[in-house]
Formats: sequence, C-alpha cells, structure tokens
Amino acid sequence: MVAGLMDPERNRSSQFLVGVGSDLENFDLLEKETENENDRTYSYREPLLRKRTNTTSQIAIVGANVCPIESLDYEIFENDLFKQDWRSAKKGRILRYVVLKWAFALVIGLVTGLVGFFNNIAVENIAGYKLLLTSSFMAKGQYYKAFAVFASMNLGLATAAAALCAFIAPAAAGSGIPEVKAYLNGIDAYSILAPSTLFVKIFGSILCVSAGFVVGKEGPMVHTGACIASLLGQGGSRKYHLTWSWLRYFKNDRDRRDLITCGAAAGVAAAFRAPVGGVLFALEEAASWWRSALLWRTFFTTAVVAIVLRGFVQYCATGNCGLFGEGGLIMYDVSAADATYSAPDILAVLLLGVFGGIFGSIYNYCVDKVIRTYSIIHEKGAAPKILLVITISLLTSSVAYGLPWFARCIACPTDLTVNCPTVGKAGNYISFNCPSGYYNDIASLFLNTNDDAIRNLFSTDTTKEFHIYSLFIFFAAIFILGIITYGIAIPSGLFIPVILAGACYGRLVGRLFETISSLDTGLFALLGAASFLGGTMRMTVSLCVILLELTNDLLLLPLVMLVLLISKTVADNFNKGIYDQIVKIKGLPYLEAHAEPYMKHLVASDVVSGPLVTFSGVEKVGCILHALRTTGHNGFPVIDEPPFSDTPELCGLVLRSHLLTLLNGKIFSRDRILCGEEILCRFHAFDFAKAGSGKGLKVEDLDIEEEEMEMYVDLHPITNASPYTVVETMSLAKAAILFRQLALRHLCLVPKSQGRSPIVGILTRHDFMPEHILELFPNIKPHNN
Repeated sequence: MVAGLMDPERNRSSQFLVGVGSDLENFDLLEKETENENDRTYSYREPLLRKRTNTTSQIAIVGANVCPIESLDYEIFENDLFKQDWRSAKKGRILRYVVLKWAFALVIGLVTGLVGFFNNIAVENIAGYKLLLTSSFMAKGQYYKAFAVFASMNLGLATAAAALCAFIAPAAAGSGIPEVKAYLNGIDAYSILAPSTLFVKIFGSILCVSAGFVVGKEGPMVHTGACIASLLGQGGSRKYHLTWSWLRYFKNDRDRRDLITCGAAAGVAAAFRAPVGGVLFALEEAASWWRSALLWRTFFTTAVVAIVLRGFVQYCATGNCGLFGEGGLIMYDVSAADATYSAPDILAVLLLGVFGGIFGSIYNYCVDKVIRTYSIIHEKGAAPKILLVITISLLTSSVAYGLPWFARCIACPTDLTVNCPTVGKAGNYISFNCPSGYYNDIASLFLNTNDDAIRNLFSTDTTKEFHIYSLFIFFAAIFILGIITYGIAIPSGLFIPVILAGACYGRLVGRLFETISSLDTGLFALLGAASFLGGTMRMTVSLCVILLELTNDLLLLPLVMLVLLISKTVADNFNKGIYDQIVKIKGLPYLEAHAEPYMKHLVASDVVSGPLVTFSGVEKVGCILHALRTTGHNGFPVIDEPPFSDTPELCGLVLRSHLLTLLNGKIFSRDRILCGEEILCRFHAFDFAKAGSGKGLKVEDLDIEEEEMEMYVDLHPITNASPYTVVETMSLAKAAILFRQLALRHLCLVPKSQGRSPIVGILTRHDFMPEHILELFPNIKPHNN
C-alpha cells in the first residue's frame, strides 16, 4: 500500500463537537470520550450544536437521536463486471426494467394514497370523539369534568405517540422533510427510512394530531411516502423470501433515489390533495437532482394518489366513515367569494407580504433556539423525552380550554344556512359556555381539529364571525405553541401551524382594512397563510400551486404570487428557510446548489488531508484486509505499477463493499498475476449490488485463513476504470459545483505535473463543508464576496 493523502470522508484528524473518534464504521469508538481543544470531554451522546461547532460530517441528529451517517453512491460504477452485464442485457430485460419503474410508481401512489386516507379518517374520528365527549360535559355544565376528560385524552394520545418515538423509532420524530431532503442530496443515516420508522410515522402522527398538538400530518406524510418508496426499492429480502430476480434491478442508490423522490411527492399530494403541488414540491424543495423522465413518473405517482383519494372522499360523503366527512381530507374551498380587487387591496397584500416575511423569520429563529434547547433534554434518554411531551400536552390542553373563557358570547347571525351554535359536529359556531343562540368564537377555533380551524378562518361571507381581539389572542397562542411543540419527540409537521397562524393574522388584517377593501376576509386569511408559508419555508412556485389546489380559486393567483414573493424576499434578509435551518441544526452535511464565495480563493488540493490509502491492481489479501479493518474509507484508489504498466498510473477506484464481496468469494492466487477472467466467470454484476438497509457484508463476516493473507487478488474487474477526476489546481468553488451536480461521493484529484504519484487525494462531501474549510483556514471570512 501507498501512503499519500487520506480520504477525509471517513477518517479525520479534525475533532467532532462531541469528541467522537475518527472511524465511522468502528462503532465502538463512538462511545469513547476524547478531549477537545479546551481539555473538556464530551461523550457521543452529548447533544449537537449547543455552543460548539460541528466539525465533522460523520454524525448528525436524525429524528431525536444522534446517529452515524454516510454518503450515498449515486454514481454509475463502470467496472468490467458492469460492462459485461450491460453488453449482455437483452431487450426483454430492459423492457422489464422500464415497466417495473412505472409499476413501482403506481404502487407508491396507491399505498401512499391509502395511508393518507387512513391518517385522515383516524384523526377525524379520534379527535372528533374526544371533542364530542368534551362538549357533552360542557352542555351539562360540568366544566371541570369536561376539562379533565379533554386533557386526559390528549395526554394519553400524546404519551402513546412519544413512547412510540422514544422506544421504537427515534428517527420518526419531527417533520421528516429535512431528513428526506438530506437523503435526496446524498446523505444516508441509520433507520431514516426503515420499516419501524414508517410504522411510527403513521401511527405517531395520528396520535399526536388527535391529541390536539399544534402540529400537522402533512410533513410526516412526506416522510411516510419516502419510507414506502424506500421499502419497494430495497431490492427484495432474503429474510421474508422476497428474492425474485426482477427485484434486484433496484439494488442501487440511484434508482432508490428516484423512487423516494416519487414517494415524497406522493406524500404532499396525499396530505393536501394537491397532485401538481406535490410534483413541484419535490422539484423545488426536496430533490437535489432532477430530469424529465423523473418528472413524468412523479406526476404519474401523484395522479394515482389523487384518484385514490377522490374515490374514498366520494365514498365517505355518504356517511360511511364515521365522523369523517367530505372535509376530512383538507380542502378549503373559497371559490364562492368574489376575488375582485383594487388599489387598497394591493396595499393590504403588500403589507401582508412584509408581515409574513418578518413573522416567518422570527418563527424560524425561535424554532432554531427551541430545537437546540430540546436536544439537551433528548440526549438524556427516553424518559425525559416523554416527560417533555407530557408537559407540552398539558400546556396545550390548558391553553385550548382556558382561553375561550376570556371570550364574550356572540349572538348567532340570523341569515345562516347552518346550525348555530353547532351541536354534535365540527363547525364555525361552538357554543362552549354560551347560552342557546350564542357562540364562542375562540372556542370555535381551539375546540376543533386544526383542519376545521383553518376551514373556519378561510370561511367566506362571515366577516364579523371573529372579534379582532379574539383573532389576536388565537394568533399569539398558535404562534407560541407551534414554536415550542416542534422539536419534541413526536412526528410533527410545520405546514398546519404556519397556515393556522398566517390565516389568523391575514383575517385580522382583513378586518382592519374592511372599510376600504373589497376582498372577503376569508381571502385575506388565505393570503395571510401564503405570506407566512413564504416567510418560513421560502418556497414560491410549489406553495402557490398547493394553495390554489387547496382552495379551488384560480382568480386569486396573482395576489398569492405577489404575497409569496414579497414575504420570501423580506425573510431572506434575516435567515434561511425553516427546513434549511433544521438541516444545519441537525448537522446533516447538505451540499448547496451554489458554492460559497470564499471557495473561489481556494484550490481543490487545499482541503484534502492525509494519508491516502491506495491499492495495487493486484494486491495482497492481507494488505486489503488490514486497510478495511483499520479505516472506515468507502473508496480506495487503485494504481497499476510495473510489470502491469510501464509507469505508475491511476487504474480507477474500488468501493469498500465490492472489496468485501470479492474477498468473501476467495478467488485468490499465490502469485501476483492477473486473473480477471475467472472473476468475471464466477461473479455477476448483481453480486456487487448494494444491499438493503443494514444487510451489507461487514469485515467481521469474512473468514480469511492465515495462509490466504499472503495470497493475491486481482482488483481490476471490480475497479471503476472511469472515476471522475479533476486537476489539483481546480478552483474549490468549481469542484464543489461539479461534485454536487454530478451527485458524486468521491472526486479524485490528479497532479498537474508529471513525475508524481498519479493521484493526489480524494475529495468527499466533508471537504466542501464550511466547518471543515474554516477549521483549516480560520482567517477566511465566510460572508465576504
């Protein structure tokens, strides 16, 4: 072996914020403690990003736990086995592969649609039963008993959701969108898309939304769709006897990425009944790489979701789904309102956009601080996680039940076509403690499901339904509860809290402008929701289409576009979007689409570190085994030397997983000779395909005899002979853009001049991270242009 410069993806001399050892795959090192520069020691289980800086790309927070992460191999690995398999492929096999892609897209759409319907019907019935029981005690004047029932049912549901997250799948906590976004950027983490995560995501989301938390099921639905797609893309399972030959086509990260993109889009479509919005969400926010073929399959997947949901909604409209009715799947039809507007309306919309940008940036800042604080609690174990959830549940129940007592009873309007007060179902007019013929406007917002509360705020032709001070109280409560609820150990989405708060202050602005504006207050609520969404999430096109599909009002398109653009522009002056911030907080090494300005002043060789481990084209078994045992590197350069070449030359790159498979096959020779033909006859390309989660071959699984350690193995058949290479003097900014656009895991650096080693080093994801670069060059000012 040759010592040069090290692959910095796996083995670092730089120190991680929690004092982790260098090798990712040597998990015993993760429990050790090591000293940092201040001679303070921190164990692996310390929370991330309290007052320290993340200087590694090996570990991050996934869900509510700290876990090891690694990059994904999206590059097509063109070795001799792959080329032989590609040349021998018949037309029938290619046709099966294409048909299977579309068939899997169909299955993802069907299953995600069914899960979306199941989530909604479960939430509507569980939450509906809870609210009806509370109302029945209120009607009898048993107010304390009503609160006891309301709070205890919320507490039971919340505790169950927290227990699922704490004990079964910590990765299911939170929205899941940052994790899916990171996966599609090339970052893999243990159990991020596992079956246990899917199970907890579905049932935990149902429980916590039914428990009355200010969270939504829309973010978790994106994660759910991605998990469903990941299970289909595992390429089969020997454990469950799913080993049909046609499943093996998808045993690679590239095809799994496409399936998971379809799953994420399907999740949005199932959550909002917005198929086009789902496609645009995947394009704008989730996916890092996109192409036209993927666009077609994603659109097909979301169309299947829309058909499935439409069928079930029509079935439930006949009253066969319990408390679940036509409105259970989110749909806020505001098309009945007159959408004509004038100059004063434009002024109000501009004001809404500015408010949305300011409130959105404040919201993101507070969520950032809350997540950092909660990480300190989460690292202490399961019990503190559950206790935190119980505390937030009791606080939420107290606010939801207590604040309506401060509201005045309002006389029911006389020109209504619905019952007032509403009895026995969700509606705009909840009586709470009011006499017959009166309703409590704050209770009409709090003592409903979040979906029904939004529907009430979006209601048209009901200008005077909510007092101005009631709207202000509800906005303040939802704003604060939404901040402190996100980050606890439950599946929780951000869309609904943001829509609720935005709709509330939008309606408030509508009330203030009602004397000079011709727009309905319900439309102001929609525009307020759009402004707050733009200010927090910083999306434009996808949010615009989702809101239009939700509300069925195309005439409002220009105003929605305007308010989204203004709110995003204002908020971008303060901080990043909420999902980008969460990705950063969790320590996920996400590659941005653009290079940082200071990278223009560095060259690629400035950020590599050593030593690099390389192999000869025909290498001794003992040397390979020693490198695999003592490093966590995923890729190793292969160098041909005399007598196999006239001068040392770069033969290519070989992967760790391929080396393990080759060594396990034991095609060794006592002499240092080429034996590629035997390897090509004994192995098939699918033998080197990537296994599903947690199924890969490990060094410990190899059984190499002592005498075999001195034998040789030919690496040429499994070496990628065409790795991406750049000259060492290339600008780091240019290399970063190339690395991201080509979805690479390794980028080989070759020397500019001859007479040196044929490879200088390997660039990996970690080398482009600002934390790594700024640690190497502390004098660089990161924000300078």
